[in-house]
Amino acid sequence: MNLTPTAYGTWSGGKYMHFGEALEDARFINAIRLAYDSGIRTFMTADVYGVGRADELLGQALKGIPRDSYALATGLGHDFYTGQRNGSAGYPRFTDPALRGPEEYASFLNMAAEKCLERCGTDHFDLVMLHNPDERGYTSEAVWDAMAGLKKQGLSKQLGIAPGPANGFTLDLVQCFETFFEVIDWAMIILNPLEPWPGQLALPAADQFGVNVLTRVVDYGGIFWDDVKPGHAFRPGDHRTYRAEGWVEHGCEKLEAMRKIAKRHNLSMIQLASLWNLAQNPVESVIPTFIQEAGEGARSIESKIKELATLPAINPLTPEEVEEIRQIGDNTGCMKLKGASQRHASSDRPDEWAMREDLVGVSERWSLGSGW
Repeated sequence: MNLTPTAYGTWSGGKYMHFGEALEDARFINAIRLAYDSGIRTFMTADVYGVGRADELLGQALKGIPRDSYALATGLGHDFYTGQRNGSAGYPRFTDPALRGPEEYASFLNMAAEKCLERCGTDHFDLVMLHNPDERGYTSEAVWDAMAGLKKQGLSKQLGIAPGPANGFTLDLVQCFETFFEVIDWAMIILNPLEPWPGQLALPAADQFGVNVLTRVVDYGGIFWDDVKPGHAFRPGDHRTYRAEGWVEHGCEKLEAMRKIAKRHNLSMIQLASLWNLAQNPVESVIPTFIQEAGEGARSIESKIKELATLPAINPLTPEEVEEIRQIGDNTGCMKLKGASQRHASSDRPDEWAMREDLVGVSERWSLGSGW
């Protein structure tokens, strides 16, 4: 089964990424079942979430449901089996030379995929994505030969790449499409009407090379759920407190400018954001974060699941409205991006590295500008 227009990620619910309230296990499982029952039929996990615990809960939630009635995707790439967690930086990528060389990439990915499948209670994935790759992940033939092996062995029907954890990686991603397009079926990027940049820059290359796009952070940290307002009090440790000061106020101001378009089509704001994403070639699926905000009286996560599930099947947005929304939300140059950058003289971080001449060529070929 291919990915559906709406999807549910196991980072939702506050357990494995700290957003709002953390759901208890039973409610976490029930939320996934509700998503399925409401018509959301794509589910994505990553083996590193809860060091496999998110996989187990997803497996429990989907147990007994016909396997051909939903698409199951996962992200592999962090080595929590032999690697040591480095504080907030998390577990190392499996491509870390301190852990193994290229000749062992395939055996690691096979092992990780098989264990993830066991936890999820199934025998195959519909999609396996290379999760938060380092520089080697974008450029190494050995990595993508190992990824291709997952499909050859029947462990996954499709393959993809999921840059992260923060925003950026545009040049790296486009070059990866150019080099490994025969292997890559999907890419997951950050995109929403308040963050059209830099995600939109990678879309023409994805379209040309036949790569489908799954978009995350569609809700822009909860803004598009319409219950994060100026002065919002986040729980201590909430992942969103690391954003730049004033992001809620600035985002809500732009949200109000888009609201007239949503009202014109009888859409909620998260529906507007999702449909705006889906209006972009070659975006085929959206996967917002389902957040229940902290405190009494907060809107339930269940109500948000039902809201996304009622997304219209036919996109009512006109090309003119899509462009108007982009102009309102234009965020070009608003942040320092991860991946290749002229800020760095060396490549000694797993998510930031030095600019290379071959990537300058990528920027020139795709008219991506020079401000990297």
